[in-house]
Amino acid sequence: MRGKLYLVPTPIGNLEDITLRALRVLKEADFILAEDTRTSSKLLKHFEITVPVSAFHQHNEHYKTNTIIEQLQQGKVIAQISDAGTPGISDPGFLLTRACIENDIPFECLPGATAFVPALLLSGFPNHEFLFVGFLPQKKGRQTKFKELAQEKRTLILYESPHKIQSTLQQIVEYFGEESQVSLSRELTKMFEETIRGTAKEVLERITQKPIKGEIVLIISR
Repeated sequence: MRGKLYLVPTPIGNLEDITLRALRVLKEADFILAEDTRTSSKLLKHFEITVPVSAFHQHNEHYKTNTIIEQLQQGKVIAQISDAGTPGISDPGFLLTRACIENDIPFECLPGATAFVPALLLSGFPNHEFLFVGFLPQKKGRQTKFKELAQEKRTLILYESPHKIQSTLQQIVEYFGEESQVSLSRELTKMFEETIRGTAKEVLERITQKPIKGEIVLIISR
């Protein structure tokens, strides 16, 4: 008898954003795969979920995937969560779901929180067509990626860290032009949520004068 894998989105900030179904699945699972067990412990403790938790992240997913597949084949019900948002979206999850398909193991992805959707709507930019880029290459291939994206006609969605956002905006000015319209959303659903809109040059000047913190979603209008 084969088990089942559930990809369970978790809140990107506000714990009230978790769904009733997500809570039920987490409580009923045999165990939970978590990107960072310390981060996830806060969520699980808040909702009084005492299911065993195992670390599953980008540094161990390659060698743990086969073991997890074996456990699913033995009938285990496993829930996977990331630190925030939906597993597999710029987080571990792809390798495991692909292995489930290859081994004919059923899996479900629950609907729920993800950062780029509210950021896209908050931008006010066209959203009938968009390209989700996620995180850009850190070094190798970064310039090539910018040149490629400069040819895009769709709205672009990027994830970026606070310590890289200034250099990323500088490259947007360089490759897209200083008048390119951008929208920067940070700390979505949290106490200090903020969205900054303007030209790439204006937003760059603003965060240069007043550096920002928190998780960042950057939207670029084409």
